[in-house]
Amino acid sequence: MNAIKSLSIIAALAVSFAACSKKEDNKTTTPTPNPTPTDTATVGKVGFEFSHKAGSADLVMTTGNYTNAAGESFTVTKFNYYITNIKMIKADGSEYAEPESYHLIEGDVASTHHFHMNSVPKGSYKGISFLIGVDSTRNVSGAQTGALDPAKGMFWTWNTGYIMAKVEGTSPVATSTDKKFVHHIGGFTGGNSGVKKVTIMFPQNMDVSAAKELSVLLNTDILKWFSPSTISIASNTNIMSVGMTSAAIASNYANMITLNAAKYE
Repeated sequence: MNAIKSLSIIAALAVSFAACSKKEDNKTTTPTPNPTPTDTATVGKVGFEFSHKAGSADLVMTTGNYTNAAGESFTVTKFNYYITNIKMIKADGSEYAEPESYHLIEGDVASTHHFHMNSVPKGSYKGISFLIGVDSTRNVSGAQTGALDPAKGMFWTWNTGYIMAKVEGTSPVATSTDKKFVHHIGGFTGGNSGVKKVTIMFPQNMDVSAAKELSVLLNTDILKWFSPSTISIASNTNIMSVGMTSAAIASNYANMITLNAAKYE
């Protein structure tokens, strides 16, 4: 009788165990999804730094004395120019264009000499391109804000259009009574346009990633404002309109920005 009871107990336990096992086997679990890459994993940061030069020397605003291609001495009190429509050129030749790409570099405002592009797609890049000046669309779009705010002093309210670049200073050969000279270069259409495209290639391909910032260091040489087309301050003390002389200066300054280095920070 005891043997029969023992067998019954064993059988009951076996059925119970099987039931529990079956219940566990049918249990549904939700798999943990793979992490979704964040935006910061697919983009990187590129920094731009502009250093102002007079030949190989640093440009010193107001007090520095320099000699242009015409052999005229001068000082610089204002040196402003727009850097716009920046594009990063990928190794395969395709491009990434910075949205709302309008930056005003002001010689006497150090904080404007550097800026960042924060959402550049990761990849290998072989160079950059940009405009010196403001594109025609923004020249005819009415009042702007930010770097394009007319309050920045880079807009011809009397002639509707942006000043692409300007140099002001003093020179003993200037024909003005106070010996000041003013060169404001504008125009956004036609053969005398002051808008110039610049393309700069890196010595080797540079990677953009979330792991490190690519820093592009650029030199801007004020002496190239006056050459290779020789611009005399004595003959051109005041330039504030679009014409052949302003176009010659624009062709000069198309070559004033060169690469110092591209490196990782």
